[in-house]
Amino acid sequence: MTGAGSATVGAAGLVGSLTAVRGLSVGHARRVTDGWRTGVTVVLAPPGGAVGGVDVAGGAPGTRETELLDPRNMVERVHAVVLAGGSAFGLAAADGVMRRLAAAGIGFPVGAAGVVPIVPAAVIFDLGRGGALPAASATPGPELGALAFDNASTGPVARGSVGAGTGASSCGLAGGVGGAATVLGDGTTVAALAVVNSAGSAVDPRTGRLYGDLGAVFPDPDPDLLAAWLASERRPRPFPTGFNVSHGPPPSSASSPMNTTIGVVATDAVLTKAQCARLAASGQDGMARAIRPVHTMVDGDTVFALATGDRPAGNLNALLTAAADVFAHAVADAVFHATGFADLPGYGELVLGPGRAAGLAG
Repeated sequence: MTGAGSATVGAAGLVGSLTAVRGLSVGHARRVTDGWRTGVTVVLAPPGGAVGGVDVAGGAPGTRETELLDPRNMVERVHAVVLAGGSAFGLAAADGVMRRLAAAGIGFPVGAAGVVPIVPAAVIFDLGRGGALPAASATPGPELGALAFDNASTGPVARGSVGAGTGASSCGLAGGVGGAATVLGDGTTVAALAVVNSAGSAVDPRTGRLYGDLGAVFPDPDPDLLAAWLASERRPRPFPTGFNVSHGPPPSSASSPMNTTIGVVATDAVLTKAQCARLAASGQDGMARAIRPVHTMVDGDTVFALATGDRPAGNLNALLTAAADVFAHAVADAVFHATGFADLPGYGELVLGPGRAAGLAG
């Protein structure tokens, strides 16, 4: 799929999902009824865990256990990563995953007390996307986290408006979950999963194409629809009109500028904890290629990294380059496959046309 020492060659080199890394499984759960529009995505490591890292670049993160992933700290391996909606309330979804893992005897051993599963988590802001319920009454908790755990599989990962991306938005369009994967010349696999809920735009207003579509995989926009979109109030812009970060956010709505893009980049190579941190930082580089602007004060942009260690470490520079590529393409994949809701249209229906957009969510 790629040449020796290179990251990717052509569009086919980026097609796939996070489960291309052997041993990883992914599960989604969501709720979209009775005023709810939110969900959870769980990434499960092999039973023995995976070496983990993290990079937090946004100004408004919502995270759990990220300090544990600092290379200076003790625990080397994580057993799952939870990505959820619900803002800070959604961090409770990790409790359900921890209890499932503990029941299976998976976790950091603590003697007679058993195990403590290591489950870092990050959340997006999707409050109010399903209706005008009080924030705390329509957010993921342990039950939804446990359901995502139960739904996990090693098969292809569903993308679009699913899991943690159920209520996501991206600069006036629906956001969602996307993925990408590649194999380096030495056989090392690198893959990513992104949950896109960005304040910035994933769409180039000059062409209507997705910034992160590195291999030009997705179809060209319809010229007439693109022109109409760019002439409308839906055109890409950094923040909704009238938003001033110094005065705080406006009331929650589908177009609220409280955002965040989160995700996981993974490899089957042997990496240290410090190298995993660098891998996560490369994922952030890919995010910056796929969303403009990015890492703002209203984004909590967070990328986790996992290394399963099935293969000897090869060309680290090629691996880091590939991590940026797959994360960028995962962002584009998420927005391309998202379906619209409320006052947020999907990219496909707005720029491609209803016929060409049919069946994109999956």
